Amino acid sequence: AEMPLIDFAFKTTLPISIAAIIGMAIAHFFWQRYLDKKENISHEMLDVAEITTTAPAFYALLPFTPIIGVLIFDGKWGPQLHIITILVICMLLAAVLEFVRGFNTQNVFSGLEVAYRGMADAFAGVVMLLVAAGVFAQGLSTIGFIQSLISIATSFGSASIILMLVLVILTMLAAMTTGSGNAPFYAFVEMIPKLAHSSGINPAYLSIPMLQASNLGRTISPVSGVVVAVAGMAKISPFEVVKRTSVPVIVGLLIVIIATEIMVPGASSAVTGG
Repeated sequence: AEMPLIDFAFKTTLPISIAAIIGMAIAHFFWQRYLDKKENISHEMLDVAEITTTAPAFYALLPFTPIIGVLIFDGKWGPQLHIITILVICMLLAAVLEFVRGFNTQNVFSGLEVAYRGMADAFAGVVMLLVAAGVFAQGLSTIGFIQSLISIATSFGSASIILMLVLVILTMLAAMTTGSGNAPFYAFVEMIPKLAHSSGINPAYLSIPMLQASNLGRTISPVSGVVVAVAGMAKISPFEVVKRTSVPVIVGLLIVIIATEIMVPGASSAVTGG
């Protein structure tokens, strides 16, 4: 989106996300009540085994330290640090707290090893997605797909809104088909710089709705991991979960599109000042 991380995440994406979450929460409440009445479902309390842990309660705050670090080390309140540096500092902070709590270096390094392995697994998946996305985007460019998108959007007179809607629909359908929230976004976001510069559109105007559509799309995919997991825990069909999430997701996506149209300038000149 060619924007600083703070501006993109907190000043642009966050307000749009909050508006969508509020709208989805309201839609979720009324949609579930409607389906419950329609299917004559009565609520009952289920016995859930308590999760026992020896970790202090304040450890729940540690996952939020990278976000706090990004806000503090942005060059205004403190020295400007890269996100990778902030993550390393947060990991060291967690290791120090764990050592002070038990003075057991073996447990600390065992925990760090688990974290390293988790990072490696996640990194391997991201690298494969990025490589595949690059190949996919280059293929689309070679066959003229990007130029066709620009031509179609321009023919309607308002290139920005048409392009945004086309990319949102493509990303949403890909997320529903694959069940992944990352792969569709990585696949299509590679096209954004070329599309934006060719048609004079603000890259953030295109990428923010795509990001949200990718995340929302997997929640209405019967093959996504989260839907299958929820269906398994609730002992119902994944299609039943999709039916329950469909209307709130559609409402959220509409709010994202409307909020983007209102809050994010469509023309790149509005961002660059040209």
